[in-house]
Amino acid sequence: MENYESKVCTACRADAPKATQSQIEDFLNDYPDWELQDINDVPQLMKSYSFKNYLQAVDFTNRIAELAEKEGHHPAIVLEWGKVQVSWWTHKIRGLHENDFIMSAKTDQLFDSM
Repeated sequence: MENYESKVCTACRADAPKATQSQIEDFLNDYPDWELQDINDVPQLMKSYSFKNYLQAVDFTNRIAELAEKEGHHPAIVLEWGKVQVSWWTHKIRGLHENDFIMSAKTDQLFDSM
């Protein structure tokens, strides 16, 4: 199992290599709660987190925002009462990059620390 939580995102350019199908499958095997979604022909890693109330969901959203700023990689976030849906993908390459695996794992780590 790859330890993505300990890695740091790298700057990504438009010519950066996309994650291979094998890398995606390995990630999903190691992190089975994440789903691969195809949105507008762009593969994305998506997961929903549940909370007891709205304020906990907001707190989690803010923690993700702080992490995203620190790492320089930003997700799509949908905030609802008691629920936060997070989607990671790399806009510049219109696909998945190792940064998305790193940030997905770190998002889980944030949730587990709450």
